[in-house]
Amino acid sequence: MAIAVSLLIASCNSGEQNSDTPASPGESNLAVGQSAVKDDMSQKDVVKVAVGSPDHTTLVAAVKAAELVDVLSNAGPFTVFAPTNAAFNALPAGTVEGLLKPEAKKDLTNILEYHVTTSALKEDYLKDGMTLGMVNGQSATITIKDGKKQINGANIIAAVPASNGMVYVIDAVLLPPQKK
Repeated sequence: MAIAVSLLIASCNSGEQNSDTPASPGESNLAVGQSAVKDDMSQKDVVKVAVGSPDHTTLVAAVKAAELVDVLSNAGPFTVFAPTNAAFNALPAGTVEGLLKPEAKKDLTNILEYHVTTSALKEDYLKDGMTLGMVNGQSATITIKDGKKQINGANIIAAVPASNGMVYVIDAVLLPPQKK
């Protein structure tokens, strides 16, 4: 998942202006935001973890389309439940393509924010029946079945620590409950 997020972010940056190209008058050619910080020595943040994963290209593209790269590159802490490409592929045909359209940005952001909580939750902290408040204002529930951890029924298949939190690879896309 982290790789997918990483590739998504990398592909969104492909249209950026070359830093060697002079800026137009009144325009800066310096990158802005935390995601623009170049650091190959430190531990990767949650976005860079995703960008570095070949299984998370769809997530990365979604994070870029929702313009959440800089937010998730900040200090956090964040716990990100990162669906794999296969999880996105399991959605009904056309769903991902529709969500990536500019006019669907609000819905996409809501779904992505339902995959993030503002704390760094290590694996041993996740307990059966635990309710997590997600960034979109709704809640998700951790369950443990046969020793395997899940969030809202999605299996947690890997945990990757990041400089600003944790990334949990999951096998399904979490869809926020309908608001009443």
